[in-house]
Amino acid sequence: MRSGLVLLCTGILCNPAMPQPPATATSVLLGSQAPAIEDGEKTYPITLAVALQLANARPLDVAMAARQVDLAAKQYERARLLWVPNLVVGTDYFRHEGGQQNFAGDILRSSRGSAAFGLGPNIVVSTGDAIYAPLAARQDLFARTAFRQAITNDTMLAVAEAYFTVQQARAELVGAEFARNQAEVVTKKTIALAEGLAPPLEASRAKVELARRKQAVIVARERWRIGSAELGRLLRLDATMIIEPTESPFLSVTLIGEGQTLDQLIPIALTNRPELSGHQALILATLARLKQEKLRPLMPSLALRSTSTNPSGSIAFGGFGGGPNDRMGNFGTRFDLDVQMLWEFSALGLGNRVRVGERKVENQMATLELFRTQDRIAAEVATAFAQWKSASERLREAEPAVQESVKLVSKAIAGMGQTRRVGEFLTLVVRPLEVIAAVQAMAQANTDYAVTIGDYNRAQFRLYRALGHPASAVANSQIGTHYFSGE
Repeated sequence: MRSGLVLLCTGILCNPAMPQPPATATSVLLGSQAPAIEDGEKTYPITLAVALQLANARPLDVAMAARQVDLAAKQYERARLLWVPNLVVGTDYFRHEGGQQNFAGDILRSSRGSAAFGLGPNIVVSTGDAIYAPLAARQDLFARTAFRQAITNDTMLAVAEAYFTVQQARAELVGAEFARNQAEVVTKKTIALAEGLAPPLEASRAKVELARRKQAVIVARERWRIGSAELGRLLRLDATMIIEPTESPFLSVTLIGEGQTLDQLIPIALTNRPELSGHQALILATLARLKQEKLRPLMPSLALRSTSTNPSGSIAFGGFGGGPNDRMGNFGTRFDLDVQMLWEFSALGLGNRVRVGERKVENQMATLELFRTQDRIAAEVATAFAQWKSASERLREAEPAVQESVKLVSKAIAGMGQTRRVGEFLTLVVRPLEVIAAVQAMAQANTDYAVTIGDYNRAQFRLYRALGHPASAVANSQIGTHYFSGE
């Protein structure tokens, strides 16, 4: 199965020469594509492409999953070596003093010793274990490899979501700073008008609104810092630095193109999700172990023991000599090997029956876990699909609303100094209260737009991950980057 990260890095997102995203109508109207950095703050410039590449290497969950694959590979190698005997190399010295009984029952007293040196092969292995243990271990390795890919996909999603949380906070900060600047203009003009055309109450209202806009800037910057800390934790970056994406805060990314239906996407997910491949491998492993236990009483164990020295299982071939008392002599070669084929019936066969039952239950549990995973994946696809559809519809409405609100504030501020005569009284064409309401509407429209872009980007990556990162489902057969312009 092809890695989703590899796929991502073959497309436009991982192109280091990718141009900066074009300015959207909203960013132009707001007058900035990036929020200001406070004095003294250290920043860490990053792009979405770099963040996704780091997600494949730096997070501890990915490293732990890789080590689990390495462990499963070593266990598979060890299982394949069950047929290979152990080789013992060494020396042996034997000494006897005192009584010893012969075959007739007589006790004889002697003093003797012997010495040996050489080597010997030794193995005691069940033929069933030697055949089926590697099959099960290989499926365990396949499962661990699949689960490692699943963890990598999950980590990439977590990084992408954290990245877009940072971007959302930056977009909110851009709008908050713009709204604060407009509120400052409104406050100054209202104070100037308060002496004649506007009551002092209007000036107080403008000051209160300006304080609220300043607080919104502080809160948005706080969200940026918190989001930066979480993204830095996932990527294991310096926690003292503020992560500053180089793309526009109003960037939106499209992975799954329009025209896809839920009926089309769920089969894609059930085909591509690595978790399902992992659970299928675990089922095959339980089947191999089940067959192993069923055949265990019928398949003999092979025992190969070297018996030139006591105890057995040490030296089979080498030099051997000895003599009475402390005398050592008569050295020559010696070879003793014992080979056995043994059939074992655990607890008279009842133990074998119990072990077969255990393996059946393990197989049933693995099968149920596969079904549960299938249901969860289908629900994840349906949830992400609903989030994507909703965010797409909201996105088509959100940016024009920001554009209109910015224009409304601009016209309202321009109209504050204009007057008209109504009877004998001179009144303002646009009252400060109306301008303040326009600023509030603009601030809310920008927040809605920033939240919508964040929801859209997160929904895209959730759906992409829920599908198992299939190349066939990606827009234009590659990763497509879409900058929503409201046109």
